[in-house]
Amino acid sequence: MMIGMTSCNYEKGLTYPQTKKVDTVDTYFGVKVPDPYRWLENDTSAEVKAWVEAQNKVTFTYLNQIPFRQALKDRLTRLFNYPKQTAPFRKGNYYFYYRNDGLQNQSVLYITTDISKPGKILLDPNTLSNNGTVSLSNLAISPDTKILAYAISKAGSDWNEIYFKDIETGKLLPDTLKWVKFSGIAWFQNGIFYSGYSTPQKGKELSQSNLYHKLFYHRLGNAQSQDVTVLEKTTSPYQNFYASETSDNQILCIYEEKAGELGNALHIMNLNQTKPVIQTLFNTYNVQYEIIEHIDDYLYIKTNKDANNYQIIRLSIKQPDKIETIIPENKDVIAGVAIMNRHLIVTYMKDAHSILNVYDLQGKFLHTIELPCLGTVNSFNCEPTDTIAFYDFTSFNYPTTIFKYNIQTGKSTLWFKPKLDFNENDYEVKQVFYESKDKTSIPMFIVYKKGLTLNGQNPTLLYGYGGFNISVTPSFSTSRVLWLEQGGVLAIANLRGGGEYGERWHLAGTKLKKQNVFDDFIAAAEYLIAQKYTSPEYLAIQGGSNGGLLVGAVVNQRPELFKVALPAVGVMDMLRFHKFTIGWSWVSDYGSSDNKEEFEALYRYSPLHNIKENVNEPAILVTTADHDDRVVPAHSFKYIATLQEKYKGKNPVLIRIETQAGHGGGKPTDKIIEEAVDIYAFTFYNMNITPTTK
Repeated sequence: MMIGMTSCNYEKGLTYPQTKKVDTVDTYFGVKVPDPYRWLENDTSAEVKAWVEAQNKVTFTYLNQIPFRQALKDRLTRLFNYPKQTAPFRKGNYYFYYRNDGLQNQSVLYITTDISKPGKILLDPNTLSNNGTVSLSNLAISPDTKILAYAISKAGSDWNEIYFKDIETGKLLPDTLKWVKFSGIAWFQNGIFYSGYSTPQKGKELSQSNLYHKLFYHRLGNAQSQDVTVLEKTTSPYQNFYASETSDNQILCIYEEKAGELGNALHIMNLNQTKPVIQTLFNTYNVQYEIIEHIDDYLYIKTNKDANNYQIIRLSIKQPDKIETIIPENKDVIAGVAIMNRHLIVTYMKDAHSILNVYDLQGKFLHTIELPCLGTVNSFNCEPTDTIAFYDFTSFNYPTTIFKYNIQTGKSTLWFKPKLDFNENDYEVKQVFYESKDKTSIPMFIVYKKGLTLNGQNPTLLYGYGGFNISVTPSFSTSRVLWLEQGGVLAIANLRGGGEYGERWHLAGTKLKKQNVFDDFIAAAEYLIAQKYTSPEYLAIQGGSNGGLLVGAVVNQRPELFKVALPAVGVMDMLRFHKFTIGWSWVSDYGSSDNKEEFEALYRYSPLHNIKENVNEPAILVTTADHDDRVVPAHSFKYIATLQEKYKGKNPVLIRIETQAGHGGGKPTDKIIEEAVDIYAFTFYNMNITPTTK
């Protein structure tokens, strides 16, 4: 039943929308937990849509009255307007790469046979919708290089559709595959392996279609209903299957993940066999295995089996029980591996930045590829027989640049460097180490204009993630330039829960140890204040997804430290997250409210359940999207409704709900610009800072 409405006034005389409360209570191990805003979980209902419109009206009324908002938008639009390009990759006689002329909503796929000359357009996602909300999410070239298979996402959804295009003629083939999700694309003969779900039955909730993931094979020319199910677990829901192929198209690699586990089983199919069958190499789920390549009947594999920082092993296809260690674990984390011209190119992560080393196939170290500065190599593209590779490099003050590497000379040469209105020499990047609550040393990058005065009055944006073995390494962000050129300080904390120091670092921020992540972030804020980079009046915190959870949790725990909080697409309801879409797969990091000990830990920090009354909250701008089917928007809806109910102070607590967008991937350039501008305008305005734009 309905038990009341919530509404609250804030500055400028604006009023939050009324949000009804419904008497809903769950009991967890004898603890009664009210959930009065559960009706907001039904995000497709007319009632929730009306609530979204009302919230957006309040938010955009507030944003529209910020006097410098349009000037920030004009400046960021100019900053974005420069050509961007990815490192080319080769297949057969063709090279492929993505390019964006500047303000195109989606990057365009190009093809060429001569990498020294501009290519021609193979696929332009901007032509697939009127508003740029269709993005290209995956692709694979057939072994004979005649057919392009590509997956698209609409409005940022995790649901994909796969199409096929004749590369020579540009003609679209009639085959269309739907209900594809978390899928690779691997060619075999005249078709592909892909992953997804059976077509949902009428009358069933779409979320129920996230239970039984399957690996399919589709032969070109057949209807999707004729596709063969290659692998499924009909008695075990909540598993994922992902398939890829080695560069020689001989081995299909099948990765099987299971809810609550941190690793994967590994299966292969030898596609050279007359009737390929699935062969299991490793049947455990608590160790990670990743096939690098198939060379001379050997599979080269990256794994953290008995290796916190990963090692490279190899095994023979003919004798898979005989395993050799090629490159053993060392003090730095192996982040990526490529094979070219019978050499291993290994990207290491040292204190959260890249080192690029070259080895022979027996694991003998040969040399290091010199990188421009402290930064990140995100991709190293080559085929095993190539003598030339292309890789990208980026840092906070170094726009993503493409280099060409020659294995025979051991030299890298500049291939593409973007030109934009930004002087990298005006900014300084430094790395510091600070102590967390339990004395653990935590690294943090700090970026600012040279000549910064440490007076405690610099607007500072502290960003963190801290989860799922994901490492936050240096990268260039055009939108962050807008912050930096205003004298803003950018701080990136490498929290436990990430992968910066291997699996132990990851595990130290999971389940019953999740509070370590929040302590690390709070300690980062205290360091920045103690060192006089900033003060609580000028400190904003930001994080997305798991980082949105981070922001929500630390605001509840230490609201006095921050002036502004910016939680994006956050996991805010830690008791029910596993009940929506792919949330079940996060149990490996968070634990589950179905377990008593884990429930108690989750309940202590869950952002939704720890909002207190009579607390002076910072200014809070929650951002989410109506089509987010990974972290469903109900997390943010329920969180902001509770904030607006309980907070009685003057600082705004608002939600900005993007329409026709998802969790973040594939977001059109114009939406990226608009959202970034609103975030920075909100932040500066609440710090009483008026930016001066060029």
